[in-house]
Amino acid sequence: MTTKTAIVFPGMGPSRFAEVGKFLLLDPYARARLAEADEALGTSVFDNFREQTDDYSEFSQVAFLVNSMAMADRAEQTLGIVPDICTGPSFGQKAAAAYTGSLPFADVVRLTAELARLEEDFFGKEYTDVVTHSFVRTPEERLAAILADFDERGEWYEFSGHLDDGFTMLSLRERELDGLKERISKAGGYSMYTMRPPVHAPAFSSLRRRAEEEVFPRYEFNDPKLPVVTDQDGTVVNSAGEMRTMMLDTFDRPVDWPAVVDTLKREDVSRVCVTGPDNLFHRLDRTKDNFEVVTVGLPKRSRPPRRSS
Repeated sequence: MTTKTAIVFPGMGPSRFAEVGKFLLLDPYARARLAEADEALGTSVFDNFREQTDDYSEFSQVAFLVNSMAMADRAEQTLGIVPDICTGPSFGQKAAAAYTGSLPFADVVRLTAELARLEEDFFGKEYTDVVTHSFVRTPEERLAAILADFDERGEWYEFSGHLDDGFTMLSLRERELDGLKERISKAGGYSMYTMRPPVHAPAFSSLRRRAEEEVFPRYEFNDPKLPVVTDQDGTVVNSAGEMRTMMLDTFDRPVDWPAVVDTLKREDVSRVCVTGPDNLFHRLDRTKDNFEVVTVGLPKRSRPPRRSS
């Protein structure tokens, strides 16, 4: 049986200039992509990124995209990686769109910046009290009991992602966050990080509509040169329209990494190359237990990153 290689672009974690600025400046692959991004936006991504303090700001997102693409370039040119299929959970969709040629890289840079500004505007006015919290090692029956209490009290929540066995992303009102963390701990689980603004919840359908009406009409998608696995349900897409839908679905459909893994296995993938500043997806049990994992990421830090809270 012929086995295949998948290239995986990770979702975005906190991206701080202190951690990646030197890489952007010194790595030859990053410098090349950075120059393209500067030209696309008509400004210095490096300088703007240096001045921003928000982990998910406009230029933090563009810098993460630049680094993800630079590492894919490195994987091809130094490791000889020739992928058969592509996937990009969450923010990784953007790099996947550029890598597969569904959108030119310059367009993806502009799209990333525009969507970051749209999200900032949207969450500055709506769902201002909502966060997305990630936690692990919480048995299903214990989580069901926690959520049953939410239901009994009429408290809103929605799933934003299922990343691994016992690894959940949940969107909820910020006033409920401390109580959730306490119950997770009592259930034997562990709280990972909290995202502001929140992501991937069905409640954010109005953000999806705004993106579809205000931003996406300026971009013309092409059929991807590689099959792409959607992060919402593991569907394999091959057309421009499907790529566009996948990128809109990210606003109001949860990430389902186990479904992506199942699809990659059905497609006879035996090796995944994770190219980007990833501290998560290459470490998940679902990833490690099913594939040979090759990582092409940032140089090792001298100390672990701080968790967001």
